[in-house]
Amino acid sequence: MNALPNMTPAPGKRPSQRVEHGGDLSAIRARFPDAPEPWIDLSTGINPVPYPMPMLSAEAWTRLPTPAQEEALIAAAARRYGVPDPATIVAAPGTQALIQTLPRLLPPSRVAILGPTYEEHEVCWRRQGHEVSTVTDPDQAANAEVAVVVNPDNPRGRLLAPDELPSPSKLLVVDEAFIDLLAPACSLAGALPPRTVVLRSFGKTYGLAGLRLGFAIAGHELAEKLRGEFGPWAVSGPALEIGRAALDDDAWLSATAERLTVDRQRLDEILIEAGFVILGGTPLFCLARHPEAPAMVERLGRRGIHVRSFRQQPTWLRFGLPGSGDAFERLGACFND
Repeated sequence: MNALPNMTPAPGKRPSQRVEHGGDLSAIRARFPDAPEPWIDLSTGINPVPYPMPMLSAEAWTRLPTPAQEEALIAAAARRYGVPDPATIVAAPGTQALIQTLPRLLPPSRVAILGPTYEEHEVCWRRQGHEVSTVTDPDQAANAEVAVVVNPDNPRGRLLAPDELPSPSKLLVVDEAFIDLLAPACSLAGALPPRTVVLRSFGKTYGLAGLRLGFAIAGHELAEKLRGEFGPWAVSGPALEIGRAALDDDAWLSATAERLTVDRQRLDEILIEAGFVILGGTPLFCLARHPEAPAMVERLGRRGIHVRSFRQQPTWLRFGLPGSGDAFERLGACFND
């Protein structure tokens, strides 16, 4: 048998590391096999009441996507995000695909990530040989060549104003995955500064994470490089049709924003009554602290409710929004028995 090749990582790279994410119900079911069904998954920041699926044409499934379909999606995204030039928008099969692709487009650089935040950013930049540091204040990124900011932040919900963002020498990456339900002025998408790329997620606000659709807004040169990396037909026909319909639906988004405001307040009240301290969040999730957070995870898990915990912050728990009155009642009952 031939020996395996040398798998030592190249200089500047770390071995692949597993990042913990929310949404893995298979693992939590195995941990609590006697928990009641159906499980309530509060471990993600995904809208639990998704956009109603429109009727799809047969061609969406049977034919390759056409340039006209992609152009229609891009036009809808430009209007929704306030982007004046549709040519600066790149559609991709999810924001995660963009996060993995961007580090391949730059030579090895000094990268500062404002954190703690979504860990895939750090993993993907390190994997491509970049020198990565995590900083807690935007001023600490002053000497970076690349800066990465999740705005509003996940999991804390910290929101930086445009003039508070760092100005690196090569590229500023602003991940606006949770900005859809905030004021348009909070986003950089409509007035993109030089050397900046903005990432926008579709699946979180519209509750269709499995569709795998995301966007980058970037200068023309970087946008062309990203399109070249993904090649033709990067976004599926169903995603093109559903994405266009949803992004054009002003009434649904307005009603959703109102509902989520009420539901987030209700969630905060339940947690405060249970002894949690609210640390922050967005319209789609709440970050809370409890001195007995691991015990709370056990209590909730035995009752079929999954929440997001953090190894590096053992007193933190992140709660997504319950999707129904019954789900809210089940959550509240966990803390009252």
